[in-house]
Amino acid sequence: MKKILALLAFIIVLGVSCVHAVELTVVDGTMTSAVENQMPVDRVESYPADFGKLYCFTRIVGAQGDTEITHVWYYQDNEMARVSLSVRSSNWRTYSSKRFLPQWAGEWKVVILDEEENEIATIPFKLE
Repeated sequence: MKKILALLAFIIVLGVSCVHAVELTVVDGTMTSAVENQMPVDRVESYPADFGKLYCFTRIVGAQGDTEITHVWYYQDNEMARVSLSVRSSNWRTYSSKRFLPQWAGEWKVVILDEEENEIATIPFKLE
């Protein structure tokens, strides 16, 4: 009987571990000049600093229920914006946007965090 109980306890612990092992994944992450019909219209790696506004588009898979991600916008390693976004299915598209001043030319990145603040992706780009 003790062996059966120990086996059941092991199976329960293994099952709980597997549930928590599922992670959010960014399967498509890009900078774009616009989002139409929940899709990026282009892919930007370098863009004029005086353009005014860019979008960070992400497609997230792996959610086991409602959760959220955060887009953290960095300019030369300084945090410039933080946007929390809902994820409501196992395959979810979402985006945030940021307006830019011409004097903010240089290296940028958007770091995507899961609900526990773990980094799940980074999308670099440059304003010229």
